[in-house]
Amino acid sequence: MSPTFRSLANPNYRKYAAGSLVSNIGTWMQRVAQDWLILVLTGSGTALGITTGLQFLPVLLLSPYAGVIADRISKRRLLQITQASMGLASLALGLVAVTGVAQPWHVYLIALLFGVGSAFDAPARQAFVSEMVDGADIGNAVSLNSATFNTARILGPGLAGLMIGALGGGVEATGWVILINAVSYVAVIGQLQRMDTAALHSPTPLPREPGMLRAGVRYVSSQPRMVMLMIIVFFAGTFGMNFQITSALMATEVYGLGAGEFGLIGSIMAIGSLAGSLLAARRTRIGLRLVVVAGLGFAAANVVAALLPAYWMFVIFVPAIGFCTITLLNSANTLLQLESDPLLRGRVMALYMTIVMGGTPIGSPVIGWIGEEVGPRWTLVVGGLLTALGVLIGVVVHQRMARRLDPASVPVLTRPFRASTVGSRVWASQAVARARKGASRSL
Repeated sequence: MSPTFRSLANPNYRKYAAGSLVSNIGTWMQRVAQDWLILVLTGSGTALGITTGLQFLPVLLLSPYAGVIADRISKRRLLQITQASMGLASLALGLVAVTGVAQPWHVYLIALLFGVGSAFDAPARQAFVSEMVDGADIGNAVSLNSATFNTARILGPGLAGLMIGALGGGVEATGWVILINAVSYVAVIGQLQRMDTAALHSPTPLPREPGMLRAGVRYVSSQPRMVMLMIIVFFAGTFGMNFQITSALMATEVYGLGAGEFGLIGSIMAIGSLAGSLLAARRTRIGLRLVVVAGLGFAAANVVAALLPAYWMFVIFVPAIGFCTITLLNSANTLLQLESDPLLRGRVMALYMTIVMGGTPIGSPVIGWIGEEVGPRWTLVVGGLLTALGVLIGVVVHQRMARRLDPASVPVLTRPFRASTVGSRVWASQAVARARKGASRSL
C-alpha cells in the first residue's frame, strides 16, 4: 500500500474512514443549505454571522469540559451518542424547512443545539485517532481524516447547490438537503459499532477527580510549542476561517450570483484542501516552521482573493486558501497529539478545538458586520491581516517561553520537530507531573 494511505491497512480505521466520508458529505450539504436558508429568510449577512456564531458558541463554552468527559469514558461510545444528537438536530431543522414553517429563530435555536453535540464530538473524535492506529501512523491518520473531510467538502457543497437550485431555491428546497444529512449519521454510528474494540489502543478511562480541567489547562500552558500553536490557530480560526460567510457574501453581493455558484466555491476550495491533506499524509516529520509558513501563506491568500475582480478568477484561486488552511490545521493537530500525554490527550484536543472553533462566535458576527457595513471584500482582508498578526504573536511568545525554560535552546524555526527531543521531554515530563499532581487536588 502507498505510504500516503498506510493507515487504511488498519481495519478499525478503515471502517471509521468509510463512515466518516458518508457523514461528512451530508454535513457539508447541510452547511450550504443552512446558510442559504437563513439568507432566504432574512437576506442579512449579520444574520448569517449570528447563525454561524450560535452553532460554534457551545464549542467555546463546553469543549474544555467535553475533553474531561472524553478522558473519563469510552471515546467510541461517546462518539455514537454525539453523532446521534447531531442527527436529531438536523432532522428537526430539515422538517421545519420542508413543511414551510421555518423562521429565523428556528434556525438559530437548532444551530445552537447542533453546536452542543459538536462540542462533545470534536475532542473525542480528534483524540480517538490515536486509539485506532499506532503512534508512528498518527500523523498519517490525521491527514487522511482531513482528506476524507475534504473529499466530502468537494462533493457536498456542489451537490447541495445543485439540489437547492433544482428544487426551486426556496426554504423547502433547503429542507430536503438537510434531511439527507440527518440520514447520513447512521453510517458513522454503524461503523463505530462494528469496530473490533480489542484492537483499539484505549487508555484506561480516568476516574472522576476534582481539578481535572485545571490540570489540562496547566499542562498545555506550560509547554511553549503548544502555546504557540494555540495562538496561531486562534487567530486563523476566529478571523480567517469564516468561509461560510465570506464565500456567501462574495458570491451573492460582489459577483451577483446564486446558490449553485456559492456551493461551487466550497467544492473548488476543497480541491486545494484535499491536495494539502494528501501531501501531509506523506510527511514523516513536521516542524513548527511549517505551521508558521502555512499561517502566513493563508493570510496572504485571503488578501489576494479579496482583490480579484471576477468570479472565475476567485474560483481558480480559492484552492490556494484551502491548501494553506489544511496544512496549518493538520500540522498543528499532529504536533499536539504527538506531544501530549495519553491520559491528558482528550483535554489537550478539547482545548485545541475550543481555540480553533470556539473563536467563531467572536469572529463570525464581526466578519458578518464588516461584510454588511464596509464591504464583502474587507471580510477577507481583515481576516488575512489578523491571521498574520497571530502568527507573529505566537512566534514571539514561544521564543520567550522557550528561553525562560531552557536558555540554551535553539531558536524554534531553525530545528525540525522530533517528538523525542530533549527539550520536549523535559517540558512534557514537568508539565505532566504538575498536571497529574493538580488533578488530585480540589478546585
